[in-house]
Amino acid sequence: MNMTYHAATRSQQRGIPPLVMQWLDQFGEEQYDGRGAIIRYFSRASRRAMEREFGSNPVKKMSEFLNVYKVENQDGKVITTGHLTKRIKRK
Repeated sequence: MNMTYHAATRSQQRGIPPLVMQWLDQFGEEQYDGRGAIIRYFSRASRRAMEREFGSNPVKKMSEFLNVYKVENQDGKVITTGHLTKRIKRK
């Protein structure tokens, strides 16, 4: 995964495992932030897709880690990661 030093540090500080970052790439929804970056997060539809893929038990066990997001630049490099505290407004 292509991450900046800042993103790697924040991911470690915030306790976001690399597996969840891979799941964000595979199942997460993306939304442009209007400043040239892409925000990836888990929506209800992406959680259902993960349940279809892995089953409901593994997704329920990892549910504490599914309230996260990551911000990527246009080149696909992860700028930062974090936990969602507010709802992401869809456009």
